[in-house]
Amino acid sequence: MTARLNRQAGVTLVELILSMVIISVALVGILSVMNLTVSHSADPVVQHQAVAIAESYLEEILLQHYSGGASSGRADFDDIDDYNNLLDNGVHDQNGTAIAGLSQYTISVSVSAPIAQEGGVNAKQISVSVSGPGVSGLTLVGYRADY
Repeated sequence: MTARLNRQAGVTLVELILSMVIISVALVGILSVMNLTVSHSADPVVQHQAVAIAESYLEEILLQHYSGGASSGRADFDDIDDYNNLLDNGVHDQNGTAIAGLSQYTISVSVSAPIAQEGGVNAKQISVSVSGPGVSGLTLVGYRADY
């Protein structure tokens, strides 16, 4: 009879632990990248929302008359000077009614004194700033000429 060699099949305990450590480190790396990606996935939507708010305020103001009389409330604003130093906590429409779901934004408006342009035309600079969750210091600037 020939002697048979009994060979061991499988892995040792050291090999098993080493492979578990390597797989764990790889999973932690992958999951941390996924966590970072998911936590910032809504940032472009929030930025776009803030830009849309600023654009709507700026458009509302630019459509008003260059100058006019004093107004008592937001619904009576009829010229761009009425919007100077406007501070809205929460987004409001042109009548001053709060828009549901946008209460976390703060909008501030400033209107400059007339600036002389070429040809004797005066213009006022209108700055609309929006801040809110994930957005700080977003400012859109427009000019309204006296024509």
